[in-house]
Amino acid sequence: MQEVILEARHINKCFHDPVTVQVLHDITFTINKGEFVSVIGKSGCGKSTLLYILSTMDTDYEGELLIDRELMSGRSDVELARIRNEKIGFVFQFHYLLNEFTVLQNVMLPGMKLGKYSQEEIEHRGMERLKMLGIDHLAKKMAFKISGGEKQRVAIARALINDPHIIMGDEPTGNLDMKNSDMVFDIFKELAEVHNQTLLIVTHDQSFAESSGRIIEMEDGKIIRH
Repeated sequence: MQEVILEARHINKCFHDPVTVQVLHDITFTINKGEFVSVIGKSGCGKSTLLYILSTMDTDYEGELLIDRELMSGRSDVELARIRNEKIGFVFQFHYLLNEFTVLQNVMLPGMKLGKYSQEEIEHRGMERLKMLGIDHLAKKMAFKISGGEKQRVAIARALINDPHIIMGDEPTGNLDMKNSDMVFDIFKELAEVHNQTLLIVTHDQSFAESSGRIIEMEDGKIIRH
């Protein structure tokens, strides 16, 4: 029996500005534990809008979203923030590291925010994640002193700190050169295959998508392949 991590049921989304435009049409799919899924489609097809809804940041939609078999509708902002911090890890196109902090401190931030473990435990977990990504030697370095590819690996370690049910990425290789893009892809692949981590990555990089486990393709706010 596959363990379902995320389920979208008949999600519709409209923008009302000033005319009403429907941007997502009847989006329905499930993602199982350990799947590495890429979402592709032309610019403006609704990929990022969908990701905002799936990540619980946008609650203004019709339909149902379930994360870890729990319905997300009707929850308070505080509850949703807790679910995001505990169950979802984020990797964006820009790493959003805090320059005034060390690499390890950056990785620890979501752990501190969750407040589930002691500082020592979070530090230990942070080092474990850095080790897993082969960058533990950078732990004490200030975040602004490392390279772009290293920063994106630190961002992935940060996304992993709370053992999220799913990692969501919005163009995580969009800012990287070929070599670093390949490295990030290999990390994602290993996370899925070795650590059974679930990944949902929005990308316009066709070769990235083709090499992932499964593709969800969108066109004009609809899913045309999944």
